[in-house]
Amino acid sequence: MAVIGAGFSGLAAGHRLRRHAGIEDFVILERAHDVGGTWRDNTYPGAACDVPSNLYCFSFAPNPTWSHAFSPGDEIHAYLRRCAREFGLVPHLRFGHEVTAARWDHDRACWRLTTSGGAYSADVVIAGAGPLTEPAMPALPGLADFGGRVFHSARWDHEHDLGGEHVAVVGTGASAIQFVPRIQPLVHRLDLYQRTPPWIMPRNDRPLPNWQRYLYRRLPAAQRVVRQGLYWQREATLGAFLGPLDRVTALATRQALAHLRRQVPDPELRARLTPDYRLGCKRVLLSNDYYPALTRPNVELVTAPITEVRPGGLLTADGIEHKADTIVLGTGFEATRPPIARVVTGRDGRTLAEVWRDGMAAHQGAMVAGFPNLFLVIGPGTGLGHSSMIVVIEAQVRYAVDAIRRMHDQGIADVEVLPRAQDAYNAWLDERMRRTVWTTGGCTSWYMDERSGRVTALWPGSLTRFRRINRRFSPVGHRARRWDRIA
Repeated sequence: MAVIGAGFSGLAAGHRLRRHAGIEDFVILERAHDVGGTWRDNTYPGAACDVPSNLYCFSFAPNPTWSHAFSPGDEIHAYLRRCAREFGLVPHLRFGHEVTAARWDHDRACWRLTTSGGAYSADVVIAGAGPLTEPAMPALPGLADFGGRVFHSARWDHEHDLGGEHVAVVGTGASAIQFVPRIQPLVHRLDLYQRTPPWIMPRNDRPLPNWQRYLYRRLPAAQRVVRQGLYWQREATLGAFLGPLDRVTALATRQALAHLRRQVPDPELRARLTPDYRLGCKRVLLSNDYYPALTRPNVELVTAPITEVRPGGLLTADGIEHKADTIVLGTGFEATRPPIARVVTGRDGRTLAEVWRDGMAAHQGAMVAGFPNLFLVIGPGTGLGHSSMIVVIEAQVRYAVDAIRRMHDQGIADVEVLPRAQDAYNAWLDERMRRTVWTTGGCTSWYMDERSGRVTALWPGSLTRFRRINRRFSPVGHRARRWDRIA
């Protein structure tokens, strides 16, 4: 058995295979040389989580030592390293093993895996590579000939000194609003290229006092109570995303606009930072220092589209050429076109990328017709706009391991969702999605597939319902082959 990826998803899968299914014969294939996934790779200045710490950890492995209400990235990485050790997963980890091909062998009912560290065969594959792994590089004419330093926020160049430089930041998403305030005092000038302004709410972060961490260590039940409170608090905000404008949305919009007014006194700059779409249509961001950074004398907000990158600068549609020594790309990830889809080949010889040409689709976000014994974690239709993805990961891993346990108990060689079941599930998702802010809110976001126009990355419902649906695997709508029928 093979698990792909050693971030939250891969470690959760390994833990459940060992502790709940008694399975020890598996490897966790990781392309890097450490665990951590997103939190290993994103080391840009100011990297931190925008979900409360006590909800952004495994329910079965609470962390009583968080330093803040919202965890810094290095603490999350350290937490995942500790989990790998405490879960007994170190012997199962295979670092430097990037999966370059995974092909289904129907005659032998197994996956043939080619990795940078050798070849493997596995009866089942759990793909936990995650959607936020491969940086999205913008198609800017001339970028390759810029001449200065260019790097993406997810591949931050810590050896490059930005001090005294003229820096161009392209993008205003979740990463940019964290690193812009950190680099602004260092640089000579910072040009921030904004395509669409995000909605930003205050970040109610605070250091967690020693007495609280002591209480969590001595009385773990107290931390579980806090976690449950955070969970239901987040669930209560769901109405702002799932239907027409309501009181919750209106209140949140007023709070966000008041936050903008307090922090940006210049009415002209404030107007350019005010979104023209409904709050929630794009990811709602949290920050107390992003807006103030944009008011500093050495910062310019550029809203004219970039038409060309030239040696030493960027040309915008208004005909102005802006000088730059370094370009930092805060342009997000290939979330709706995950790289792993290009290397996974199913029963009929097509890759996942080919099957998903017109948009991602899966049954319960976990299984894809034509790809037996493949279980996705954070698959299509599983992302959230209001709560913690760790809860989703645990639910999907529970579903996958329940299916694997049933296969072992019943002598099943392979299991595959039927196309009609998958189509029916996705039609139901699309119908629910049609009424949400993500399709009616007047924006284009990374949640949406650019070819089909469908929102393929998100779950259009409560996290409680998602957990209930994925509580256990159901053989209804699936086909299976027993080992005694394999030639």
